[in-house]
Amino acid sequence: MRFQLSPEHRQFATTLHELLGGADTAATTRAWAAGEHDRGLKLWRALADVGVFGLLVPEDDGGLGAGPVDLVVAFEALGYHAVPGPLVESAAVAPALLTGDRLGALAEGDLLVTVAAPPEVPLALDADVAGVVLDLTGAELAAEPELVRSVDPARRLFRVPATAAAETAAFDLGVLAVSAQLLGAGQWLLDTSVAYAKQRSQYGRAIGEYQAIKHLLADVATRLELARPLLHGAAVARETFARDVSAAKVMAGDAAYLAARTALQVHGAIGYTAEHDLGLRLTKVRALAGAWGTGSFHRTRVLL
Repeated sequence: MRFQLSPEHRQFATTLHELLGGADTAATTRAWAAGEHDRGLKLWRALADVGVFGLLVPEDDGGLGAGPVDLVVAFEALGYHAVPGPLVESAAVAPALLTGDRLGALAEGDLLVTVAAPPEVPLALDADVAGVVLDLTGAELAAEPELVRSVDPARRLFRVPATAAAETAAFDLGVLAVSAQLLGAGQWLLDTSVAYAKQRSQYGRAIGEYQAIKHLLADVATRLELARPLLHGAAVARETFARDVSAAKVMAGDAAYLAARTALQVHGAIGYTAEHDLGLRLTKVRALAGAWGTGSFHRTRVLL
């Protein structure tokens, strides 16, 4: 099967990149990590205006009635720009759990939703700013006020007294969205590393001219390109959706992790500084690699 994005999908991606490219998402992410949500909520509204949170909401409920492919397109862009907030929970999972007027509020960007689904999603992301906390049955939960530290400061986690939940279609949509986020983050890391290698000089030559650097970056490009068809294939799968999204999560996670390690090697000491935007993606990739199921969990699902 040959998969190719439609002109409409490509235009949607372009629209998102233009919006997010001019939004200073790095400053928004740092503010969000500090518990200051105003910038993030303003960006959330802008994303709602272009349809991100209404993608999976039925048209009769005020949404776009789109599908998983549209979700993948959106979340690759969101991952590329490291947008903070309970995006997966609100745009990918909540439409399958909410009903009535809440779906319209979700599509309009007026309602932020977070989800707890132990054991794979044991903590609720951004429960302090979300309007509702759900489990995978759609039941409302009450989050504890204590913040749980994450390797990614912008992922503000809270404990929720939720019971274990079976894997559902809503869970798999969450996995698909996280996989797309990882792929987008990996692509940003590659693009940024290539640009840095072209302008950073050592011994009178741009470091990108050295064969060792070329090989490192080529390996990342290859891994990302191998992960992308799995992600897109999962988006159009039907009977094998659960297995395919797990395969996509494994491949996208491994590719993004390699991109993060390589980016740090290429950038050197500057990559360790909190001031450099590279750090926002390094911690994001590390956190998302285990979000909505670890690599071990998803490899087991693929094998079953």
